[in-house]
Amino acid sequence: MDLKDLPVTQRVNALVKALDGAKRTNEALARCSDGEAMLDVLLNASSRLGLGLTRWELENTPPIRDWIWWKNKEAPLTIGDSKPRYQQDGGQGRPRPEGSSEDETPRRRFLGLF
Repeated sequence: MDLKDLPVTQRVNALVKALDGAKRTNEALARCSDGEAMLDVLLNASSRLGLGLTRWELENTPPIRDWIWWKNKEAPLTIGDSKPRYQQDGGQGRPRPEGSSEDETPRRRFLGLF
């Protein structure tokens, strides 16, 4: 079975398990100054393992998405909605179709009964 055929979440979980105990990779991640540098290290690890993860998949799939937010010192909540980002992301863990943008679906608002 080819690892690239697995769903994105399973490939990310395989990467996370492979990082457990990988001293050199963990040291490289700790030395990263921001989330972009972490993504470079994680993409290299993914390619060495044959997982075929893309930058977008790593950036938008937990738990790596959360590691990047933590490294960039971004809050997990967006002020205004008070809604966790993972609920705003909608299509997390799924590859984005070619030529599509992040703002394709209109945002629904609940007007309430007041």
